[in-house]
Amino acid sequence: MASPSDVHAPSRVPEAVPRPRDPSPAGAPGHETDLPRIVPRRHTGRLLTAAAALLVLAMAVHSVVRNRAFQWEVVGRYFTTAAVFDGLLLTLWLTAVVMVFGFLLGTPLAVMRLSANPVLRALSWGYVWIFRSTPLLVQLLFWFNIGALYPTLGLGIPFGPEFVTVRTVNLLGPTLTAVIGLTLHEAAYAAEVVRGGVLSVDAGQTEAAQALGIGRRRTLRRIVIPQAMRSIVPTAGNMLIGTLKGTSIVSVLAVHDLLYSVQLVYNQTYQVIPLLMVATLWYIAVTTVLSAGQFYVERHYARGSARALPPTPLQRLRIQLALGRARLAKLTADRG
Repeated sequence: MASPSDVHAPSRVPEAVPRPRDPSPAGAPGHETDLPRIVPRRHTGRLLTAAAALLVLAMAVHSVVRNRAFQWEVVGRYFTTAAVFDGLLLTLWLTAVVMVFGFLLGTPLAVMRLSANPVLRALSWGYVWIFRSTPLLVQLLFWFNIGALYPTLGLGIPFGPEFVTVRTVNLLGPTLTAVIGLTLHEAAYAAEVVRGGVLSVDAGQTEAAQALGIGRRRTLRRIVIPQAMRSIVPTAGNMLIGTLKGTSIVSVLAVHDLLYSVQLVYNQTYQVIPLLMVATLWYIAVTTVLSAGQFYVERHYARGSARALPPTPLQRLRIQLALGRARLAKLTADRG
């Protein structure tokens, strides 16, 4: 019969005895210490989809390259001509001027929209409402024909005598009209972009600044705007690319931008398709450069919002090359 001490004594678990190491070399048949090999799952559907997409892409590229109607020799001949370069420079100049003045006008409009003054809020809302509700082409044509409504523009006392008077036809040429029309249109969208970025900042930031006795203007300039840039920059980058392409609409005003310069050439040579391809390739090249710049600007303002910054394209390439070398070395070692 078991004693009480035997009944209440905890059962002892036998200790694991270490297995003696097999003297046979690793990888030899019957080697007991080999771990099971982990085989990654094969994504058959993913591979088939990628192969089908690459096949369609190859067919599309082949049809474009081998199609004689594109006349690639004509594209290469006119791609770097002086007329095309002059139009490209004017397009870039228009884009830069419109973006700068658009945000210079749009930022005060956004501040007015966020103001506690109901009059300023109403004026800002009315400006954005009008210029976002009418097509850009209509606005440009309206400003181009502004002389029909106001033949002269004067400077003087309000509701009183005028000291300086200028004829509108002599003052507003096609290029200046394009700058005014595009800037006023861009300012309406820039105001909404800035307002959305300011509203994305947590209200606690403003409350903390007020508790420290920081003024409203300084809070907006030194605390709110730097944090709002994380939301403003991506949309502003899209606006920049859209403005670059949208400047082509000024060709209706006979402004010698990239598209109009190309049109002048094919109106003489009747080579419409290759000249349009020249403009298309230049727009793609400039847009690619702007997209790369937008990536680095977004990466700059992402500091502090993430634990690690996203890798740059060059860093991703280095990582992929390093992984490729590691896999190649592993395959070589396995075969050896």
